[in-house]
Amino acid sequence: MNYQIELRHLQYFKVLAEELHFRRAAERLYIAQPGLSRQIKQLEEYYRAPLFIRDKRNVALTVAGEYLKTEVDLLFNQMGIIKTQIEKIAEGKLTSLKLGFIGSAVQAILPQLLVELKQQQPLIDITLNELTNEAQLDMLLRNELDFGFVRIKDTPIGLRSIPILTDHFALVVPKTHPLGKSKKVNLQDFKDESFILFSKEYSNSYYELVMSIFQDQGFQPHVALKTVNALSIFNLVSQGLGVAIVPSSLKKGYHTHVDFLELQHIPQRTTLSLLWNDNSRNPGIDLLLNIVKNIEKRNLKK
Repeated sequence: MNYQIELRHLQYFKVLAEELHFRRAAERLYIAQPGLSRQIKQLEEYYRAPLFIRDKRNVALTVAGEYLKTEVDLLFNQMGIIKTQIEKIAEGKLTSLKLGFIGSAVQAILPQLLVELKQQQPLIDITLNELTNEAQLDMLLRNELDFGFVRIKDTPIGLRSIPILTDHFALVVPKTHPLGKSKKVNLQDFKDESFILFSKEYSNSYYELVMSIFQDQGFQPHVALKTVNALSIFNLVSQGLGVAIVPSSLKKGYHTHVDFLELQHIPQRTTLSLLWNDNSRNPGIDLLLNIVKNIEKRNLKK
């Protein structure tokens, strides 16, 4: 039988794919369980493929069902974006933008970017989320973020990027550390120290870059603690729990009881990049990119 598929069929499928339980899904949808079963059957007949494996105890997605769930999630996410954009336009606003960032972006470009964005579009809605690199990449790929400020080695397929700031590294030590006032840092002098580092959850490629610094110095560090938050690292260092290696730009904007020893003599560098989804149709994308490019041009002239 040839059914005309409507949006409600996909909504019913989405909820059942999340619950994997017909009674619970029917309760969420406020419909009777036989009605839900009938809608799913129509959907399967329309696609000419089973979407669920059913027995008396379990419900599971088939391979076709897994594929449809991914596509339906993207579809409903895009519909949510469309609704939000139309609401903003109706309010006289250009758009809304969701920005993800890591701590060092606050010291690099983010404040200036937000000021200029608000100057050009005073009514624009901006949501800021401090997130790890990996979380930002995942959300960008799902169009749940419009932009992300991250430190990664390679840009994933489907995303575009522009470099914002390339940093050297700095060693962070307590103000009471006997080598805290050294003019030239030899990392060999710190090989017996405990280190506090950004974890792999912050960024796997960034973590590997930092570990390559130790590899070049010929020793394996004792990593006592890992975190995804810069301020946590500085507070732990100030309490004498270890020393740390961070991007040099992080010394700006934090009022902490630590010293920063520049490591400009080592070859490793880390780049803060701005990423966005190449498929995004948010009208604010070009606006923000133009502002970023203008800021970069002005900085180059200084």
